[in-house]
Amino acid sequence: MTQQNTDIDITVKLDYILRAQKTAHLKDPYPSVSVRQDRLSRVLDLTVRNEKKICDAVNADFENRSSISTQALDILPVLQAYKHAKKHVSQWMKTEKRKSNFPLGLLGAKSTVEYIPLGVVGNIAPWNFPIQLSLMPFAEVFAAGNRGMLKPSELSPETSNLMAELVSENFNEDEFAVIQGGVDVSKAFAGLPFDHLLFTGSTQVGRQVASIAAPNLVPMTLELGGKNPVIVSRSADLKLAADKIMWAKTMNGGQICLCPDTVYVANERIDEFVEHCKSAVEAMYPDIDKNEDYIHIISQRHADRLVELVTDAEEKGATVIRLGNSNNRRVPPSIVLNADPNSRICQEEIFGGPLLVKPFDELAKIVDTINQGESPLALYYFGNNKQEIKSLTLETRSGGMVVNDLLAHCLQENLPFGGMGKSGMGVYHGFDGFKNFSHGRAVYHQSNLDPLKMIRPPFSPKLRAYVKEKIKA
Repeated sequence: MTQQNTDIDITVKLDYILRAQKTAHLKDPYPSVSVRQDRLSRVLDLTVRNEKKICDAVNADFENRSSISTQALDILPVLQAYKHAKKHVSQWMKTEKRKSNFPLGLLGAKSTVEYIPLGVVGNIAPWNFPIQLSLMPFAEVFAAGNRGMLKPSELSPETSNLMAELVSENFNEDEFAVIQGGVDVSKAFAGLPFDHLLFTGSTQVGRQVASIAAPNLVPMTLELGGKNPVIVSRSADLKLAADKIMWAKTMNGGQICLCPDTVYVANERIDEFVEHCKSAVEAMYPDIDKNEDYIHIISQRHADRLVELVTDAEEKGATVIRLGNSNNRRVPPSIVLNADPNSRICQEEIFGGPLLVKPFDELAKIVDTINQGESPLALYYFGNNKQEIKSLTLETRSGGMVVNDLLAHCLQENLPFGGMGKSGMGVYHGFDGFKNFSHGRAVYHQSNLDPLKMIRPPFSPKLRAYVKEKIKA
C-alpha cells in the first residue's frame, strides 16, 4: 500500500468516526446523569481491572518505570478525577440562576445559564504521563455530556496499544474511540472539525496544532509548558525547599510540564542550597546510577538532548554539578550554575533532570524577569514573607502558583488547571473542566408582561428623558 493510500485510509477512518459520534450525539444531545455516570464508571472499571497491564506497558515504553511510579503518577490521578466527577456531575448539571437587571426581575423575568454539551471532544495526549493525560481530561468531557476521540502519543506505543484495546472493549466507537499513529495522523486528527480540541505538549507543537485547527474555528484547550521559575526567599526553610524541589525535579525523570526549571536563590545562600540538593537526591535515590526507582527518559533522542543541554552550558562557562552519571536513557539530575544567558539551557524548556540555579538580590528584579519572559505554566515560591507572596500573586503572570510546595495545585480537583499566554489557554479539572467542555447557554424568560414596549418607536418624551438621565459617567 502506498503512503498516499495510507493517508487516505486514515482520513476516511477519522471522518467516519467523527461523523458517527456527531450523529449519535444529535440523537441524545443532553445525556442524563445516569448515562454520564455510566461512562465515567466504565473508565474507572477498566483502569482498576487492568492495573498490572497498564504498569507493564508504561514500564516497557520508558525502559524503566516502576509500578509504584505508574500507580501514583498515572493511575491514581485518573481514579481521583473520575470519582470526583461521578460524585458531583448531578450538581454541575443543575440550572444556574442569575439575577435579572432591575426592574425586569421584579416584573417576573428570569435569567439562567444551562450548561449544554458541546458534542465531540478530541484529545491529543503526550507521552510523559501516557495514562493520566490521555484519560483524565475525559472525566470532565464525559461529565459534561460529550463524546470523545483520543490520539495518544506514538512515543509510548505499548501504552497506546493497550488503551486502544481497553477502550474498544468497553465503549462503542460512537462514544469513545482511540486513534493511533504517528505525526501525520496527529496532523489529520488536529484538522478534524471537533466541537473542542485539547492538546497537551510543547509550545512549539501547540502552535502547529492551533494552526491546523484554525480553519475549522475549533475551540481549543492548550496545555503547554515553559520555564517554570522557583523563588527561594530568604525567609524560606532552605533544606525543606531543596527537598521538595529535587523531589519534583526527579519525579518522572523531570519529564513534567510543571517541573521546576530555574531556581532563584539569594546570593549568600546558593552554596548551602546546592549542598541540600545533593543530600536530597542521595536520600531519595541511593546509588542513583543503578537505582530502579529512577525513571528513564522516554527515548534515546530525548536523553541525548538533555546531555547536550548540559554540555553546551558547560562549554559556555557554566559550573555543572552532576548528581549521577548519564548512561543511555538514564539521565540523572544535575545542577547548573552561572550559565550564560545565551546557552541552550537558558533558552529552552529543559523537561528533564538538569536544574538551573541563579542568584538574586531583590525580589522586584525577579518579578521583572518573569514578566519580561513567556508566561510559565507554574510559578513556585518558598518562604513566609507575606509581602513577597502578595507581589508574586498580583504582579506576575503564570498559569498557576504554588506557595511552599510544587506541583500540588494540579492535584486539587476544585482548582482550575491551565496555562496562560505561551504556556497555554483554557482549563480543566473539576467544575472548571466541566464548564470548559460545555457551552454556558444564556436563557432569558420574559414574563407575560411587555416591559420592553417602552423602547419601541414612537419614542416618548418620558423615554428620552430617562435615557438622558442614565447616560452619565
